Amino acid sequence: MTPTSEMVDTLPLITLVGSPNSGKTTLFNYLSGKHYKTVNYPGSTVDYSIAKVMDKFGIRANLLDSPGIISLIPVSPDEKVSIESIYNHPVYGSPELLVVSIDASQLSRHLLLAKQLIQSNFKIIVALTMNDLLSKKGKEISTKQLENELGCPCVKIDSRNGDGISELLKVLKHNLKDVLLMGKNDPLPYLVTEKHSLVEIFKEIGEIENKVLIEKVPDKKLNHANQQLNKIKNNRNNLDHHSMKIDSILLHRFWGIIIFFLIMAATFTSIFWVSQPLMDIVDSFFAFLSEGAVILLGNNWFGDLISNGLISGTGSVLVFVPQILILFLILGVLEDSGYLARGAMLIDKPLSKIGLNGKSFVPMLSGFACAIPATMAARTIPNRKERLLTIFIIPLMSCSARLPVYALLISFITPRDSQWIGGLILAGIYIFGITSSVVIAAIVNKFKDKFIKEEDNSSFILELPVYRMPKLSVIVNNTLNNAKHYVRRAGPTILILSLVIWFLSYFPNYNPQVNETGKTVDEIVQLQQADRLSSSYASQIGKFIQPVMEPIGMDWRVGVSLISAFAAREVFVSSLAMIFKVTGDGDNLQQSILSAMKNAKIEGTNQDLFTMATILGLIVFFIFALQCISTIAISRKETGGWRIPMLQLIVFTSTAYIMTFITVNGLRFLGIN
Repeated sequence: MTPTSEMVDTLPLITLVGSPNSGKTTLFNYLSGKHYKTVNYPGSTVDYSIAKVMDKFGIRANLLDSPGIISLIPVSPDEKVSIESIYNHPVYGSPELLVVSIDASQLSRHLLLAKQLIQSNFKIIVALTMNDLLSKKGKEISTKQLENELGCPCVKIDSRNGDGISELLKVLKHNLKDVLLMGKNDPLPYLVTEKHSLVEIFKEIGEIENKVLIEKVPDKKLNHANQQLNKIKNNRNNLDHHSMKIDSILLHRFWGIIIFFLIMAATFTSIFWVSQPLMDIVDSFFAFLSEGAVILLGNNWFGDLISNGLISGTGSVLVFVPQILILFLILGVLEDSGYLARGAMLIDKPLSKIGLNGKSFVPMLSGFACAIPATMAARTIPNRKERLLTIFIIPLMSCSARLPVYALLISFITPRDSQWIGGLILAGIYIFGITSSVVIAAIVNKFKDKFIKEEDNSSFILELPVYRMPKLSVIVNNTLNNAKHYVRRAGPTILILSLVIWFLSYFPNYNPQVNETGKTVDEIVQLQQADRLSSSYASQIGKFIQPVMEPIGMDWRVGVSLISAFAAREVFVSSLAMIFKVTGDGDNLQQSILSAMKNAKIEGTNQDLFTMATILGLIVFFIFALQCISTIAISRKETGGWRIPMLQLIVFTSTAYIMTFITVNGLRFLGIN
């Protein structure tokens, strides 16, 4: 969010801090009216977010949501960003107030940060979250006693339904007024001294916890007290036993891995199966617009520009938005339920064999959405070697931009009435991509000491959140936001490149004379388009890359599409639509593209351009090839140099070409063509 002069110059700053999974971002969303994504495992936020407190709450202030930290001693780059923003934000300076979110059910660990902030001279307010979880254990916190022990206001809240927010607002207004009248204190750097040693702090925290935690006794009558306490104890034991029983299966060293892969397979099968009706609707809509544009504007260069360049090019990619929605929806359910944190635990041991640990799971998982936030999420990895190795293999994760490409290519080789087959193939692609990343990481790990001279001090500690029933409204909101982000990021790129490719494939606008004897109107139009394409600027450019494409069984048209895909993977689909002049012609766009692909011949021959071998070769190419130019840019920023991004470009591009060559020619040798 770009700060305004009013926000920077006049408004006081309230900063939210807290441990990962303490409800901090949920509170930020409630107070600001924003809808930033909240997940229940560390590493989901690697930068700060800024917004104004909503006017209806009666507080004129900026609200800053910092990345989750567990103490004022940073152990990773994202924690350093967070701590620096607390002490002195580069735009807003130091805050007037800090709101520290503390998980009431994890008091002994979360109080450490609050104690350090108090010792550093910050004005803080403690917001106690997850009180319902503590209540299920038969306990509650005495806020009055906690206020006496800490010397600061403490309020119980639930940001999901607004409980306690009114009390928190009253405290905020009162303390903010005092700070503005009396002036804020300058924060002091936190130093680990003998006086403020961690051992002493944890000893104090233990004493505080014993004083403020009390047993809940619903009935005040003494003769019912023991009975009620026994019920609470039994309920607590049953709850713990139930959670442990689930984890004994989901975290099993053998069955846990199998269940994990089954869940992933079901996810990607659903992407094909469930989304098809929605895709047909979107597809038919763009086909209708494309055909209508030709009828309205005529069969001239302007009509072709709108029909082929604008509508068909954009629609050929946006038709896959339903699949992206379903992907994010399912992943949202897995995140909100607490399962994905278990996934990090499951793969910690396998990852440790290749020089990584479970903390790499979050960036790798984020890579299924987009490599850019995934690369940024690697900041949560404190060990530099593991962080750089994780960044190196992230492009091998099949991002959402690859999904339209896979969907089109898989549809070419699977029957339309057997979508479940396509889903299994897609699951296999994702598993193959993950496996390939593991193999490449293992190879790179053998040589990483030659490039990174640093002591290896790897460790992996992860807080497992409790199992929860996913909240549908939050999941749907995050899914829609992710889809909007995809459209906003990909849309302009797709539109610009579609117009560029249309220009290159349409001009110099040679009008061929075609023998019309015995040919239908459609055949005449197709021949004219083919001749125009063969003399176009795109064809002239393609002649340079034709020698590179021939060994993998393809021609310059596929080569031009692959080059355009380097700007954004999904542009490959719209590029094919442009080059083959797909308009829909009353049918839906996807089927028109597939029909054009099935009829396409290698130039100068009678051989099919797209076969089982070449389609599988293209799938393999997209599995290994670097995602897009934006990936190189973010890799350069996060690694602090060009060495790793250039290695990624060279290694992944050459690997993609070699593996495509082996796939296509190997299948042809086996008679699969």
